[in-house]
Amino acid sequence: QVQLVESGGGLVQAGDSLRLSCAASGRTFSSYAMGWFRQAPGKEREFVAAISWNGGNTYYADSVKGRFTISRDNAKNTVYLQMSSLKPEDTAVYYCAADSVLYRTFPGPRIYDYGYWGQGTQVTVSS
Repeated sequence: QVQLVESGGGLVQAGDSLRLSCAASGRTFSSYAMGWFRQAPGKEREFVAAISWNGGNTYYADSVKGRFTISRDNAKNTVYLQMSSLKPEDTAVYYCAADSVLYRTFPGPRIYDYGYWGQGTQVTVSS
C-alpha cells in the first residue's frame, strides 16, 4: 500500500518551468513503478509520464516528450515531474499515481495499470 501527495503546482507563464513533487508513504514505495497523469476541465484524464520501479526506464506522452522529465529518488520516497517550455495546453490538474503491481519494469500509459492516486495539484499556464 502507498499513499501519495502532490505539490509544486501553481500559475506560470508560457515558456516557464515548474517542478512537481509527489511524496509517498508506505512500506514498498521503492518497488512500484510511478506515473503522472493530468486532467483538464471537460477532458478525460490523460497519461503524461511514467518511470519504472528502479528509475531505469521512462515513458512519455508525445505531447510532453522533450519538455517534461520524470525522475524519482527512492531514498526520499519522492517522484518528480520537471516541466519545461510550458504551454497553455499543459494547464490541468496533475495527478501522481503508483502502479497496481510491484516491480513493473516497463510502465506505460494505461490508466488501469495504476492502483494508487494522489489528490492532484493544479498547474495553470498563461499565454
